[in-house]
Parts: sequence; C-alpha cells; structure tokens
Amino acid sequence: MEIRFDGKKALVTGAGKGIGRDTAKALVKCGAEVFALSRTQEDLDSLVQEYPGIHPVQCDLGDPEATKAVVESVGPIDLLVNNAGITILEPFLEVTLDAFEKVMNVNVRSVMQVSQIVAKGMVERGSGGSIVNVSSLASKCALKEHTSYCTSKGALDIMSKVMALELGPHKIRVNTVNPTVVMTDMGVKVWSDPVKAGPMLARIPLGKFVEVDDVVHAILYLLSDKAAMVNGTNLPIEGGFLTS
Repeated sequence: MEIRFDGKKALVTGAGKGIGRDTAKALVKCGAEVFALSRTQEDLDSLVQEYPGIHPVQCDLGDPEATKAVVESVGPIDLLVNNAGITILEPFLEVTLDAFEKVMNVNVRSVMQVSQIVAKGMVERGSGGSIVNVSSLASKCALKEHTSYCTSKGALDIMSKVMALELGPHKIRVNTVNPTVVMTDMGVKVWSDPVKAGPMLARIPLGKFVEVDDVVHAILYLLSDKAAMVNGTNLPIEGGFLTS
C-alpha cells in the first residue's frame, strides 16, 4: 500500500528528535513539503543537513505568543502532526502547580492553539485536511509519578474527539496515536534495564516495546486518504497491552 502526499504541505511539531523527527523525514519521502518545528535549533540544523528540502521552524511551544506568530508565518498547511510533548515526573502528593501547568501548557494548550491556526486555514480554503495528535497509552492507564503527563494525554484524547466532531463537516479528520514505551534514543536509555523493563514487557503479549517506525507508519496512514473514513479515533500502538 503506497502512501503519497505530493502537493501537500505538512507541519510536524517536536520534529527535532524521536517520533517527530522520523515522521518529518518519512513525509518528505512520501512527497510532502515539510515544515519541521522544534525548540532546539541544533536539532533542526542536523535535520536539514540530512534532508535539505525540509523547512526548519524554531519555536518554544510553551510560549503562546511565539507559537501564534510562528505557526501563522508558516502559511497554509494540509497535514498537521502535533507531536511535541513534555513530562515532569512527580509522586501525586508532591505534584507542584508549576510542573502541572508546564506539562498542560505544552501537551494540551499548544496543540489546541496550533490546531486552531492550521484548521482555520483549512476551513477557509475549503480543501479539508488531516490532523494527527501524538498521545500516549498513558491516557488509558495510570502510571506512577505521571499525574501531570497522564492527565494531559487524557485531555488531549477527548479534545481530539471534539475537534473531529466539529471539524469533520469541513472535511478535516482528527485522530490520535497512543503508543506505549517507544524505543527512541531516550526510550532505549530509560528502558534498557531488564529489572525495570521486565514487568512492563510481561503485560505486552507481543513481548516487545514499540519501535519508532511503528508509530510513524500509523501516523502516515491516519494522515492519508487510505484512512478517509477514520475520524475521532484513538489508535493504541501497544502490542496488546490493554488486553491484559
């Protein structure tokens, strides 16, 4: 099944590393004109060295005013991947308002703001479009010390459904991908300890963690016309974790 995005413009947030970076590269390979947004200029510089056709967009999505100015400057977008996200780990009784607000600001507010700007353009042009929000299995099950993160991803899932409901009549589809542990560079470092990884792997019938390409391929599918009737869906990518 070939997926092509020739003539389409795509914006990927959190494109400096991990899932976002590989999604940006995959979209280029599929023919899209790609705008890669990251708060880290060095990551954008190395990405453009790999793929000179990518448009680098430097922005800290934690800053609402900067977000508005930068996303509006990008221009018309047909495909949006809201991948940027942060986490701050704290036991529930020690969660600070500052940490909670920082996580919600990036993981929920920025997605709403970026999506509003992009979707308004889609509506005005009447051409439709597709939005994929990168959520997490943490929206479906509780994780210790992840109060802020789990809450933010739960909010992201239901916000995505509201977006799908209201934007669907404008031919704009909105879906989420919800992976469990993903073997990004950071994921490998955090989950390389068998003692830590063992209990989590024991709950996954396929017996392995998610590879970055597993998530990227799902994102490409949901963005594409192959998923023309998929709207408002939270797609778990977790090897059967939720069956246990």
